[in-house]
Amino acid sequence: MTGELTMPRLSDSMEQATITRWLKSPGEPFARGEALAEIDTDKATVVYEAEFDGVLGSILVPEGGTARLGEPIATVGGDVSATRSAVAETRHTAGGAHRIDFRTAIREALDEELARDDRVIFFGEDVAMAGGVFAVTPGLYETYGGERVFDTPISELALAGAAFGSAVSGLRPVVEIMFGDFLTLAMDSIVNQASKYWFLTQEQVPVPIVFRSVVGAGGRFGAIHSQMPASWLLGVPGIKIVCPATPADAKGLLKAAIRDDNPVLFFEHKRLYGVEGDVDGEVVPLGTAKVVREGDDITIVTAMKGVHDAVAAADALAGDGISAEVVDLRTLRPLDRETLVASVEKTSRLVVVEEGPITGGWAGEVLAVVVEDALGSLDDAWRIATADGPIPYSPPLEDAFLPGPERIADEIRMRRR
Repeated sequence: MTGELTMPRLSDSMEQATITRWLKSPGEPFARGEALAEIDTDKATVVYEAEFDGVLGSILVPEGGTARLGEPIATVGGDVSATRSAVAETRHTAGGAHRIDFRTAIREALDEELARDDRVIFFGEDVAMAGGVFAVTPGLYETYGGERVFDTPISELALAGAAFGSAVSGLRPVVEIMFGDFLTLAMDSIVNQASKYWFLTQEQVPVPIVFRSVVGAGGRFGAIHSQMPASWLLGVPGIKIVCPATPADAKGLLKAAIRDDNPVLFFEHKRLYGVEGDVDGEVVPLGTAKVVREGDDITIVTAMKGVHDAVAAADALAGDGISAEVVDLRTLRPLDRETLVASVEKTSRLVVVEEGPITGGWAGEVLAVVVEDALGSLDDAWRIATADGPIPYSPPLEDAFLPGPERIADEIRMRRR
C-alpha cells in the first residue's frame, strides 16, 4: 500500500497532537497492529498502531513536531507482500499459538468474548471511535456497533453505576476506567453496590462486571496518573483483583474475568503493553498463581511488571550461585495460598516485590499468609516496595523510586550474607 499516515483521532476532544517518538524508521516494514509512534495528546501519551501492513516512507512530522487531526505525519510505500509473510511466519508458533503483544492480547480477549456472548457490552471514555488512549481497543466499535461498544461522558461514577445497573439487568458489562487512579470516583458503586449485591439478594442475582483499568508508574505520567490501586480494594469482600504480567495471561485471565458471575477488577500495567509473548488463547482460572522460574534458595513473589523485574534479578543472581524461584501471583484476590506455601517450603526464604507503598500493601498480606501456613519452614522474609510518598514525575527520580531488577538482586545478596 502507498499513501500517507495521518494524525489519528485519539480522543474526542483532540484537535492536534505531538509526535513524542517514532518507533519505526524510514524503509522499515510494519504490520497491522504494530506500534508506529508515541503521540502526546491533550489527555495522555498514547501509542499509535498501524491499521494496515506497509513500509514506512518519509517522516513528515519529526519527533517533537505537532500536527492537527487528519494532517499527514508520514508517507507509506513499498511492496508489503514479503512483510505479510514474514509477520505471519514469526507471529505463529507450534500448537496453534501466536506471538502478540500485551495490548493485542487484551483486544483479542474482548473481541472473542463479544463474539461469544451477545450479553457482553464494552464501554468507557474514548474506547469506541478512538480505540482507547493506549490504542488497546481499535476495531471493536466497527465490528460490534454502537449498541455494544460505545463511548461515555467523563464520569467514573456514572460509568460504574451504569455497569452495575446493566449487570443486574442481565448484561455482562466490561468497563474501562482509563486510569486506575480514578477508581476512587467510582468507589460507591464498586464497594457498596456491585461487591455486595449477590450477598444482599441471597445469592440470587449475580453482578458480572469487569472493571478494566490502566495502572502503574514508570511512564512519566506524574503522581495522580501512576498509582497502583490494588491495595485500596484488597480488603473488600465480593470482588476479585486480577493483575496479569504476560500477553498469554492478559488474554486468558480477561476471558475468565468476563465469564465470572461477580465483579472483577482487571489491572493492566501501562509499561507492559508493548511486551510480546506466545498466546494460545486458553482461559486461565482466576485465583491461580504460576511459578515462572524454578529455584531452590529463595522465593520471589510478585505481580505485573514486577514479574519481569524479578526474572531479570533471578538471572543476575544465578551468576552468583543463588537459585531464585519467581512466583507470579496473577490474581491478588483470591490469593493462591497453596502455591505460595509450596514454594516457601522448598526455599525457606521469601521476598515479596510490590510496586506500591510499603505501608498497607498487598505484600504484607502475602507475608501474613506464609507466616500463618508455613512459619516452620521460614528462615527469612521481607518486602521490597516503594517509599510512602507520591510518585515523582522527574524521570530519574521516578526510576529510583521504583523497585527494579538491580535493587531486588542487591537486597537478596545482602540478606544472604
